[in-house]
Amino acid sequence: MTPAIHVENLTRRFGALVAVDHISFEIGQGEIFGLLGPNGAGKTTTLSMLATMLKPTEGTATVSGIDVEKDQDGVRKVIGIVFQDQSLDEELTAWENMDFHGRLYRIPAEMRKQRIAELLDLVELTDRKDDIVKTLSGGMRRRLEIARGLLHHPSVLFLDEPTLGLDPQTRNHLWQYIATLAKEKGITIILTTHYMEEADRLCNRVAIIDHGKIIALDTPENLKDGIGGDVVTIHSPDTAAIVAALREPWINRVEEHEGEVVISLRNAEQHLSTIVTILVGAKIPISAISIHKPTLEDVFLSFTGKTMREQEAGTAEILRQQMKMMRRH
Repeated sequence: MTPAIHVENLTRRFGALVAVDHISFEIGQGEIFGLLGPNGAGKTTTLSMLATMLKPTEGTATVSGIDVEKDQDGVRKVIGIVFQDQSLDEELTAWENMDFHGRLYRIPAEMRKQRIAELLDLVELTDRKDDIVKTLSGGMRRRLEIARGLLHHPSVLFLDEPTLGLDPQTRNHLWQYIATLAKEKGITIILTTHYMEEADRLCNRVAIIDHGKIIALDTPENLKDGIGGDVVTIHSPDTAAIVAALREPWINRVEEHEGEVVISLRNAEQHLSTIVTILVGAKIPISAISIHKPTLEDVFLSFTGKTMREQEAGTAEILRQQMKMMRRH
């Protein structure tokens, strides 16, 4: 079976800036695949190349077996896109936005009318179909954008930070729609996100991307299992002393950052008292201590040595440069 998306050594440079650096992956049909990483990591640039909005500097990519460089029109016919920034016409009604999109794709009138009705029902906006878009909430607009992206029956749907700026309740609601689309409609979905929980709950597989490179790719469960058991987090004004004091063979890894130490180990409950005894004996102050199962944030930390938040702060200037170069190209 032809993969929904095949990417090989895909690269995009903006002058001296390498936004996407020789990445390779495949996405199966009907899969929800996540590109997870901080702002400026290269997620949106990757999506833009797959959607034929940016030309790759190097490498190749196909969508539903169609080359993104050799047949851009062919790719555009089989994909739907929901952009990070809203692209609805706020002065038109929900129905009119859908209808205009359908006309662009030359969907016959009766078929267009039927599909619009079905999709507005799917995203629970039938009762708001005649409302001007600017009167809709942020969550409603995002759902409308997803419905619009599905109007021409794409086989692949690109979602760029689909829940950015939404409140947690609306975000959870939208996750349910996305999962339903993949399961019931058989649509392949590739989404970009920097929300760890979103990637964990939604995606069959996740590629963690940082500084334009894929640093890990697997199912969320396998990625978390790779951490090695449990995670103990210790807050202290003297984190360096904790790192120096904890040299036990049953500790897999110790990471120090932002006033805390993160320890990866198995059977944390059995070893917690020993850890506390060592630190108390060394007269190292402990502000707080906790145990939790590994998260994708812990996976990111284990591969980069930084939290997603720290990495975003460090790449803020890179992102500004990238956006400036994208406007020029």
